[in-house]
Amino acid sequence: MVYDDFPVYSDVKQLVLEGARVGGDKKEFVFEDDDGNVCERTFSQVHDDEMRLGSYLRSVGVTPPMKIGILCENCYFWNVIYYTAAAGGYVSVPLDTRLTGGEIAGQLADCSCDVLFYSDILEDKVQIIRSSDNCAVKLFIALGELQSILDRGEALREQYEEEYLGCDVSPEDLLSIVYTSGTTGKTKGVMLSHKNVMADCNSSNRANTGGHAIGFLPLNHTYSWVTGLFSGLIRTEWGFICTKLSHIYQDIQNYKPYQFAAVPLVVEFIYNGILREAKRKGTYDKLMEGIEISNNFLLSGYDARNDLFSEIHESLGGNLKYIFCGGAYLDPVIEKFFNDIGIPVLTGYGLTECSPVVATSRLHGGRRRGSLGLPLDCNEVIIHDPDENGIGEIYIRGDNVMMGYYGDPEATAEAFDGDWLKSGDYGYFDKDGYLYFTGRKKNLIILSNGKNVSPEDIENVLNRIDIIKEVVVYAEKDKITAECYLDEDTYPDARERLQGEIERVNKDLADYKRVSSIKIRDTEFPKTTSLKIIRNYAKT
Repeated sequence: MVYDDFPVYSDVKQLVLEGARVGGDKKEFVFEDDDGNVCERTFSQVHDDEMRLGSYLRSVGVTPPMKIGILCENCYFWNVIYYTAAAGGYVSVPLDTRLTGGEIAGQLADCSCDVLFYSDILEDKVQIIRSSDNCAVKLFIALGELQSILDRGEALREQYEEEYLGCDVSPEDLLSIVYTSGTTGKTKGVMLSHKNVMADCNSSNRANTGGHAIGFLPLNHTYSWVTGLFSGLIRTEWGFICTKLSHIYQDIQNYKPYQFAAVPLVVEFIYNGILREAKRKGTYDKLMEGIEISNNFLLSGYDARNDLFSEIHESLGGNLKYIFCGGAYLDPVIEKFFNDIGIPVLTGYGLTECSPVVATSRLHGGRRRGSLGLPLDCNEVIIHDPDENGIGEIYIRGDNVMMGYYGDPEATAEAFDGDWLKSGDYGYFDKDGYLYFTGRKKNLIILSNGKNVSPEDIENVLNRIDIIKEVVVYAEKDKITAECYLDEDTYPDARERLQGEIERVNKDLADYKRVSSIKIRDTEFPKTTSLKIIRNYAKT
């Protein structure tokens, strides 16, 4: 099924202005202020804040295509700043708040960023940025000052609004410089044009659509743009801005989303919470029996999932139709569980360099468990140099593929094979065109016997062991090593059980994939803000 009942936009300025006009007095954002008060902003109110901020920027000499950095946690003003930059012809530079002040200073210097909006709680990092030798930032604006700036901007609208909106924006123009999360190696500034992100967003909405959402993915990551920042404007649907992951259950119950986007760690968190609650209440066996009964009903054409699992549905707001999941591998066991209870998980594949979605499952007519779904219609995907099993590197080309890496022509040239972007990921297609991921090229283990091993294959199996919370597999002295962080709160005997559990799992693995060395971590692995494990921290 293809959804085509929405306007198609060629640049983000057009989207921001037209979305505000169409949305009008409908609510666009719901959020809680610092005192816990629930606040709402309509499309028209958000647009007015954009015009106020844009007029102020023009009045102090900030002209396009100057670069505007955004260094703050998820909040209402993050959205306003980004939309203002896009509509005014500026280049936005979304930044990761979890980086050190020195790392952020390096990224700002790398792209010669002119303006920095920052959260007041990050003042210590901003002081490091200010004092860095190669700081190019000319204007620093703390979010605590922003309301007064908007008030001043209101008085300046008559004089400067026309000038602010007067910049012509082309689909080919640079929209954002997004620095990669750096799970391995040096971060690079991915240049995304207006055309790149709108092609991806338009195509994603043709594949799947839905009602209001809840957003908790970090807004400096492109995944949250397609699932919320832009799609909300395209569909003129509202979204709740979640600022604390620890509040996700309560926020879902309070704001009853139709759908939301998550990384696997969050989906696993919800899955484990459901099972833990069932065990606590003594209803686990009843839940498993209900799933078996429900699946038998489905075979005969009767869907009883909403009735059989109504308590779980209510615990997730009572309105949740599906969950988007991307960014890393999701265990098919978890994917199956959510489908079994009537809340499908739509898996997908993408990378920042592709704005970011490349392939996704479809709610109607395009899901296959364990796959990444079907490619979007804005890009082509091929498997380069496949082996005898059809596995090779995933190559992508299309309107969503980046302009290149900022100021790094060598890295840009290395990333492409002709006009095909080399993803660095291995995968394959099945006979029906569904894409599957098998591992990262840079993570590949090459043993002395010539065997190539994808550590992700082994990690996926080990992650099914209940006592293991997190695991990274790598080679050390030609031995397959599993470094584990255990769930010792739930399973106090986890350390004693680990060896036996891994020996049990090894029996189902090819001999060259078997784990022969085990390490136990006392703390969880460090992660990026998109909740991916930083693999270089393994072995430390």
